[in-house]
Amino acid sequence: MAEQQGERLQKLLANAGLGSRREIEKWIIDGKVTINGKVASLGDRAEPNDTLHVNGRPVSSKRLNGNERYAIIYNKPEGEIVTRNDPGGRKTIFDRLPKPPNGRWVTVGRLDINTSGLILLTNDGELANRLMHPRYEIDREYAVRVHGEVTKEMVHQLVSGIKLEDGDARFEDVVDSGGDADGQNRWFHVAIMEGRKREVRRLWEAVGVTVSRLKRVRYGPIFLNSAVKAGQWRELEKDERKALLDAVGISGKDRPWGKLFKPGTRLADKKVYGSSRRVKQLWKRNNRD
Repeated sequence: MAEQQGERLQKLLANAGLGSRREIEKWIIDGKVTINGKVASLGDRAEPNDTLHVNGRPVSSKRLNGNERYAIIYNKPEGEIVTRNDPGGRKTIFDRLPKPPNGRWVTVGRLDINTSGLILLTNDGELANRLMHPRYEIDREYAVRVHGEVTKEMVHQLVSGIKLEDGDARFEDVVDSGGDADGQNRWFHVAIMEGRKREVRRLWEAVGVTVSRLKRVRYGPIFLNSAVKAGQWRELEKDERKALLDAVGISGKDRPWGKLFKPGTRLADKKVYGSSRRVKQLWKRNNRD
């Protein structure tokens, strides 16, 4: 039997931004992916000029041929949700973001509607999967304001481990960042390895205090700096890109980094972007060809 040409199907689709390799492998097992009209199997290979469908929808050749990797950070305000479409008509983070030239944005973790701060997005599904996978031990840091007295014993509990309804959980570190004179509202910075639903809030609630503000300020080596205001985004700098790949053992030689704005265009030298109509118009013009 002749050897199949091309890349492994899950890698090709992950590079196109459809999801992580793990997600795509499940789709293949469930019979949701076809190659040239035939249901795919794990181990199949494909090329960008093959006709691929996922869940009955065609995957464009433009999407498959684009190989550049992109990554941005977004400062999510409270009140926005981390999903593409909401039946209830609530604002989503994607209302403010440009589309990458190839693939689609994959969010690295999520934040609930009442949590603000750093959202990392990439069109590289494999990179996103590794950044979220426990194997790579990528920590997240949050600034949290709590209401109620916090004792040394409580802090010891939080870093030693607490049994929640979905298993044991703990903070890697808890640092007091100051607060009101009466001590009833204090800010802390906490680091955690996981991203379970409402895990930071539930840990504090387990020791008897209420979280009144929660903001993610770091994901692994990537920090949310003060230049990126709520509702704004920016591309990663060269050193940040390298740090991100190094953190999850990707060499960077597998695919090049792309730039969202072409050199010489009006937005090329701008560092931080909002969602104004003018920016969107320039974005479309910049990426027309």
